Amino acid sequence: DLLVHVRDITHPETVLQKASVLSVLKNLNLPSHLLESMVEVHNKVDLKESYEPTEENALAISALHGHGLEELKEEIEKKILKATGKKILTITVNLQGPQLSWLYKESAVQEVEVMPDDGTARVKVIISNSAFGRYKNLFPN
Repeated sequence: DLLVHVRDITHPETVLQKASVLSVLKNLNLPSHLLESMVEVHNKVDLKESYEPTEENALAISALHGHGLEELKEEIEKKILKATGKKILTITVNLQGPQLSWLYKESAVQEVEVMPDDGTARVKVIISNSAFGRYKNLFPN
């Protein structure tokens, strides 16, 4: 669903390495959308003073120190959701009914926050548009 190209930006041949990787990927006859949506990651920015990527849409990280990892995670999540046609939703369900069980079967449940006062739960899910449509038809309230 997604290509992530992680580069060591401290390597003296980092630009040549990128060109080599892109050449190999193009020769694999991958779908063009995969190449166009690839996430470019510049690692080891902690070893370069005040590093800012000059390439459009490149993310600067330091895996060693954790710098930029949250932004990388968000970018990957955003692109995966777009590529798969899914979305993240928080749905309030009645715990007396079958909604929660249905969501576990038909989506990826991320979090469940039980609201004991009213017998409901807020459920954060990753769900496809078609599955969400079925959910709304089955559980209109």
